[in-house]
Amino acid sequence: MRISIVTPSYRRSAWLKLCIASVADQPGEVEQIVQDAGSDDGTLDWLPRDPRVKAFVEKDQGMYDGINRGLRRAGGDILGYLNCDEQYLPGALSAVAGFFEQHPQTDVLFGDVVMVDAGGRYLYHRKMQTPLKYHTWTCHLSTLSCAMFFHRRIVFEYGLLFDPRLRDVGDGEWIVRLLQRPVKMAALGQFTSAFTCTGANMSAGPNARRESRELFHSAPLWAQRLKPLFVLQHRLRRLLGGMYRQQPFAYEIYTLASPVRRQRYEVNRPTFRAPG
Repeated sequence: MRISIVTPSYRRSAWLKLCIASVADQPGEVEQIVQDAGSDDGTLDWLPRDPRVKAFVEKDQGMYDGINRGLRRAGGDILGYLNCDEQYLPGALSAVAGFFEQHPQTDVLFGDVVMVDAGGRYLYHRKMQTPLKYHTWTCHLSTLSCAMFFHRRIVFEYGLLFDPRLRDVGDGEWIVRLLQRPVKMAALGQFTSAFTCTGANMSAGPNARRESRELFHSAPLWAQRLKPLFVLQHRLRRLLGGMYRQQPFAYEIYTLASPVRRQRYEVNRPTFRAPG
């Protein structure tokens, strides 16, 4: 089973190298498509010559337009997208491929995520359940795109691409459209990805808050008014599903200090709570 990973890129050279390394050492048939919007930070000094990826340098309308361009070029049976400051953990894509082989009717699969600081050190983690439509629509997306994988029929048969007009909440809006069909979703139940909290993540900015408000106001009025109930439902579901429990574990990622060899980190006191 072939997997295609799309990475939108713009002025993130150092982080992109780590991202590519984390895909390149995955076993199996994996291609990575990098859609660079014309970086001027040194990325183009090395990216077009990197044999590990298929690089395309062209102006786009933003991140989600870049992702769409890459998805249209993807030849894999299973697709995903990984931003420059994100990585896959060892064996992640083998586990994903194995799940889809055993569950061919699954359209979208979610893995768990380790949240790390700019040095690669553990901050907290997020365990994933399949998202609920009205919670996603009125509250926030409870999954992370770096641990989301989907069958190619989502793009090439259902025609469900990302809205290129959005800059920050395109994944949440896309999931709402998927849930409106609905499509068959599942949770893998293991860590697949690392998300780096660099301090420059777009999801924390003012535009993300504006787009989140717009997504909220696009929901039915009755759903907007029931937001507190959707929050309660979400938290109870996570509690009953064991999402707040995690045994000590370890993870291995590339870091700015070690860009060619994964570094191992032991997590003796796991927590689902973000610092602060």
